[in-house]
Amino acid sequence: MSSQKPEASNVPGSPSGISDEQIRKTVVDQAEVWVIKVGSRALTTPESRLDLKQIENLSNQLVDLVERGKQVVLVSSGAVASGVGRLGLPGRPRDLATLQAVAAVGQAYLVQVYEECLTRRGHHAAQVLLTASDLDDRVRYLNVRNTLHSLHKLGAIPIINENDTVAVDELKTTFGDNDRLAAMVAGLFTRPMLVILSDVRGLYDRDPIDPAAEVIHTIPKVDSSVEDLVRDRKTGVSKGGMASKLAAASFVTGSGQGVVIAWGREPQVLPRLADGELLGSLFLPQEKTLTPKKRWIGFSAQCAGSLVIDAGAGRAMLEQGKSLLPIGIREVQGDFEKGDPISILSIDGAELARGQSNYSSADAKKIAGCRSDRIEEILGVCPYEEVVHRDNLVLSRSKS
Repeated sequence: MSSQKPEASNVPGSPSGISDEQIRKTVVDQAEVWVIKVGSRALTTPESRLDLKQIENLSNQLVDLVERGKQVVLVSSGAVASGVGRLGLPGRPRDLATLQAVAAVGQAYLVQVYEECLTRRGHHAAQVLLTASDLDDRVRYLNVRNTLHSLHKLGAIPIINENDTVAVDELKTTFGDNDRLAAMVAGLFTRPMLVILSDVRGLYDRDPIDPAAEVIHTIPKVDSSVEDLVRDRKTGVSKGGMASKLAAASFVTGSGQGVVIAWGREPQVLPRLADGELLGSLFLPQEKTLTPKKRWIGFSAQCAGSLVIDAGAGRAMLEQGKSLLPIGIREVQGDFEKGDPISILSIDGAELARGQSNYSSADAKKIAGCRSDRIEEILGVCPYEEVVHRDNLVLSRSKS
């Protein structure tokens, strides 16, 4: 792993020369909604059983944030571990069907424990189980957002988890999926902050096994220098769950909001973060913010197909902020309808952007490579000059 430490910078628009503490206080004070993701390891005992005392501590911290005027959403792992303990199993089952059954039992108990802890402080837990398709479809995406807003108005604290009884990928991996889910949930709100409570204290400036390793408290941007910190120098493959956390941080900060990765068992970690204390790693919000619709297009929606474009169209889109015209399209891949999210690729297959297509794949194939003034001649009608309008287009993060 690289030992190069990214230099800290200021919050966009902030005066130069302010301290990390001042930067952090500014970011946390601006956030209206705290989306807090807690991983299984931060909720379980060394024997992989649910840690009831830890859940009580976390619940009290959530209420402390609410009493400070913040809206709170918790994305909580732990359903399988909860079910294993509840059923008295010797360990985590290996086959998918049993895992899903154990998760169903465990999720009920997990929310029950949260409810018992929160009601002692005058609040209720609201269970919200989601799958990727719930945030993929635009209408369902908006319904989820409206439900969460209504729960906040009622004074309840949403407890979100992936629906493990039907979501296969969540159960097949040991980390990562709930980081993405939490980022997608954060994207539902206008002024959120994502806090990822993990089993590590933040992003280190080198391999954490090195005694000299230190947590980087302020990270200006998720770029190649940051990604190199979690990438094996020999294989080039990202190591551990930090890679998924960086992907989540990149999305949320690119939407103009802050992200913190901190140790989940740090005493009173959430109130201390709210006070601006230098715990964990803060990823600074970026200047270019995205609308809720563009956040959905860029991160939540699953692409139904893709368009391969030439270099000229790529430059116009990336450097000049132009829409994608049919003349720049070299290939249409997949089967999609008008309004579906699609991926826009370079000739060598790199994703340049995502957007909503104004045309179906069948019509896009007919007009690919043609000038816009020929659309009506080819299709008999010209509803749009652009295949993807700039208002419905989100540039992908640079991999350089």
